[in-house]
Amino acid sequence: MTEPLFAIPLWADLLAVGLGGIQGALFASGFRGRQRLDLLGVAVIGTMIGMGGGIIRDLLLGMTPATLQSNGYLVTAVGASLVGMLLAGIFDRLNRVIVLLDAVVIGMFGAFGTGKALANGIPLIPAVFIGACAAVGGSVIRDIAMGLPVAIMHVGSLYAVAAVGGNLALAAAFALGMPIVPAAILGIALTALIRVLAVVFDLSLPEQRRLARRRESLETRGIPVLRAEDVPGAPETGAIILRRDDDERPTR
Repeated sequence: MTEPLFAIPLWADLLAVGLGGIQGALFASGFRGRQRLDLLGVAVIGTMIGMGGGIIRDLLLGMTPATLQSNGYLVTAVGASLVGMLLAGIFDRLNRVIVLLDAVVIGMFGAFGTGKALANGIPLIPAVFIGACAAVGGSVIRDIAMGLPVAIMHVGSLYAVAAVGGNLALAAAFALGMPIVPAAILGIALTALIRVLAVVFDLSLPEQRRLARRRESLETRGIPVLRAEDVPGAPETGAIILRRDDDERPTR
């Protein structure tokens, strides 16, 4: 029996799981009090991000998920989620770090998924698809678990587009004769670059912008509007004050 062309190093797989756990916990920490997430809920969401992409990847390849064949994966995901939760206050002030962390996580899961698929004889296009599913799968599971609109959560950031772009570069480089490991590094770098540039320059597809405007319209429709002079103690600036139906106190 021949050895596979590409085997994900355990340390690299655990690193991706750990970074995903931290990123997921940071995301979930922002919803504490609004989505009724307690500390356990934050840890669970972080674990979903850390392990979800790898599980989806292996299931699509018809394999037993690697994350369920070793104690290290779950321990790493839970531990990283706790670290992300405890340090959420610090990371909130380091927005650039969060964006870069998110980009690297997407790139790693996408590259590992595509590389493993190619190594197991999957054709180029399906391999790219498996990598993209692995890259965004954890986030999809997270959004479903939290009751969030999956299709709109990543508007404006080219989330899946970045993963597909990096995966295509990996697959193309491999098809042209580049060894799979350097090709995987290329895919991670390109995915991260596209993701970061999309966030920095607020890039999005036209349809995504329309969805974003539609979502904003739905969220603000029916909210009572008061004039500033109608609110006791409000400054006379002619400002408009919006009031939510579930809050008796006006908010500026």
